[in-house]
Amino acid sequence: MPTTDEIVVIVDEKNNVVGAAPRSQMRAQGLAHRATYILVFNSMGDLYVQKRTPLKDIYPGYYDVATGGVVLEGETYEECAKRELEEEMGIRGIPLRKLFDFYHEDGGNRVWGRVYRCIYDGEIVLQEEEVESGEFQRIDEVLQRGENEKFTPDGIYVLKRYIHNQ
Repeated sequence: MPTTDEIVVIVDEKNNVVGAAPRSQMRAQGLAHRATYILVFNSMGDLYVQKRTPLKDIYPGYYDVATGGVVLEGETYEECAKRELEEEMGIRGIPLRKLFDFYHEDGGNRVWGRVYRCIYDGEIVLQEEEVESGEFQRIDEVLQRGENEKFTPDGIYVLKRYIHNQ
């Protein structure tokens, strides 16, 4: 099914589920929804940074510090995180540590996010439709790149909050 046809969870300002809608409708109407953000570290403490494809429905071609995606109807945050990690990076069967929930709004994007963290040193198989490229980088390098290159604003918010809470 094309991602524009996926049925996603719609929430209110307090993150209560109020319905479901096709992703295309959620984007067109700026409906509040849920999404997951997974910070993928290697055992050296480097963070995986991916470049989104130009076909993405939001922030096309931007760099992103988190893997993840929109929570589908009938799916929990954790189920979504595991599904997205496997789809985008080919990673499965590793423990995820829940970090925090947050609300982010910019432009027409209104999202209740749940952030997870994991450590992974294995092979990464990128989903061609969603991820153009990626690599592990030191966090200070990522923040420096974020000053001059296009990074997803919600992803940068997640990373800065993660750093602040360490």
